[in-house]
Amino acid sequence: MSIIDSQVHAYEENTVSRPWDSVPNWPDHVTGREMVEAMDSVGVDAAILVSAFSLYRYDASYAVAVRNTYPDRFGLVKPVDPSNPGVGEVIADWKQTPGTVGIRIMLTRTPVSPSQWVGDYSDPGIDLILRESVRHDLPVNLLCWDNLDAGIALVDRHPDVRFIIDHLGILQPRTPPASLEPWAQLPKVLELSRRENAVIKISGACTLSKVSYPFPDIWDPLARVFDAWGIDRCLWGTDWTRAFAVVSYEQAVIPFRITDRLSESERATLMGRACAKAYGWELANN
Repeated sequence: MSIIDSQVHAYEENTVSRPWDSVPNWPDHVTGREMVEAMDSVGVDAAILVSAFSLYRYDASYAVAVRNTYPDRFGLVKPVDPSNPGVGEVIADWKQTPGTVGIRIMLTRTPVSPSQWVGDYSDPGIDLILRESVRHDLPVNLLCWDNLDAGIALVDRHPDVRFIIDHLGILQPRTPPASLEPWAQLPKVLELSRRENAVIKISGACTLSKVSYPFPDIWDPLARVFDAWGIDRCLWGTDWTRAFAVVSYEQAVIPFRITDRLSESERATLMGRACAKAYGWELANN
């Protein structure tokens, strides 16, 4: 089976020529070459390369350069700015960029970067982005992990948009340990599954474990997610490098490859087929 990681980031070191907007607790650099080497080391065939907003805000030029170097390995997702009145033109241009598979909006209560737009989910800029996503046939990655009620309302208000919910819709730690109740929002995640215009990333799941590798306590709550959403609407991923301080790349991959909680058919769907289908990514599906 082909293994596709539904979210990774790649970036250069923080320099004057390519400065970071903020300095998260990530490695000093994970270049495109280093990301490919990490994927090769554990048999990951391809990945959705999400331009790192914490570092580069709405500038996806580094992600584009990486994809152009490794066109068979990466599909591209770019964050877009609801406060930009010209965001429709930005999305139109992005649609024409080779390797593009989607766009991203961040509907969080707490900014992931000092420059992040934080506003009401009913803001006209959000509606404009979602209308343009339909017009250009691009799925929308939605980060709403500390704001699930707003995320659900947005999905309901735009039934014609293809939403891809980031990171299980659950706030995940940047440093260990996991919270006392890491799955407290699971009932809302299960409720969201009733929306047929959404799929969900099973990305960063290992960071929610309260025990050591290979994180056996994630499987009971994940089974409830799989049952509610259907395995064909679940997209495995690592969220490397955001998860760096909690789990290694290998630790985020191997538990899903070795678990006996998934059949081989389920594993192939979760770790590849569902992602290719959600993004319409024919290259990764071949």
